[in-house]
Amino acid sequence: MKLAIDVGYRENAALAVGIAFNHWQDEKPMRTYSSRIHDVEDYTPGEFYKRELPCILQLLREHRLEPDIIIIDGFVFLDGDSKPGLGKHLYDSLSSSTAVIGVAKQAYKGIPDDYRILRGKSKTALFVTAAGLATAMAKKHIISMHGQYRIPTLLKQADQLSRAC
Repeated sequence: MKLAIDVGYRENAALAVGIAFNHWQDEKPMRTYSSRIHDVEDYTPGEFYKRELPCILQLLREHRLEPDIIIIDGFVFLDGDSKPGLGKHLYDSLSSSTAVIGVAKQAYKGIPDDYRILRGKSKTALFVTAAGLATAMAKKHIISMHGQYRIPTLLKQADQLSRAC
């Protein structure tokens, strides 16, 4: 099972949403999970993972989820291969047992073009980084996901559902 996760925030509360699916080209989720989190950490620039990681881990624990791959909204490595982002912290928290793919909508300063992908007819790039899986393979998977637009259908659905916080 693959799991696309996004977290939405309202004041000091959050809603973590996981969209479970089996095949990269799936249009509809196999199942949707959500967890409400109260007393969420304030956002600290450069330390976003401290706010989002506990929410993701609660979602996984609460629903006893053990996906093969997790796709997050954000970076695994901020610079592509060494500076840890949310995804790397998640990967380490899971004892490196679950591959993590990060799909970011905006470039982190200095990230090389090697991590850019274009989907559909969009001229605006996404940035894909990964841990536990080769970046080239992660990029192919995200490109192959259902949806004719920049953001794959199931990632967009996770984003939309998490905003219902």
